[in-house]
Amino acid sequence: MPGHLIRRLNQIAVSIFQDRMQGLGLDLTPVQFAALDALSDNPGIDQATLAGMIAHDRVTIGGVVDRLQTKGLVTRSVNEKDRRSRRLVLTEAGEAMLARIVPVVSDLQDEILCGLSDDERAAFIALASKAAEAGNDRSRAPLKIRA
Repeated sequence: MPGHLIRRLNQIAVSIFQDRMQGLGLDLTPVQFAALDALSDNPGIDQATLAGMIAHDRVTIGGVVDRLQTKGLVTRSVNEKDRRSRRLVLTEAGEAMLARIVPVVSDLQDEILCGLSDDERAAFIALASKAAEAGNDRSRAPLKIRA
């Protein structure tokens, strides 16, 4: 069944990611990495925007940002345009960590699909992307595509 295989591949991907982070002596989850990466490309966005960019619900992203702030990787400040929201920005430590781990995360991508040839990997990614895009509106936390 596709659902089981997708869940199993997610387990494998998370396990490989966690092994690499532990090898670097880092306590960082895949969701925290996705948040840091999105904030690197979009400094000053709010939590709701961040949640949409990485397809996570607002409650979950609040905890993710709390942990990143506790680790000294992200700061929150009042948004001058909307005082109810908080702007999120990477700290210098967050930028340094991201610069350190992006090459590692990039390198582990092939390991996630290690049983596939290069052509098969490309086909798998194309098909998985197509299926995810087609089903995006059925998700409880749909991915908000950047304009």
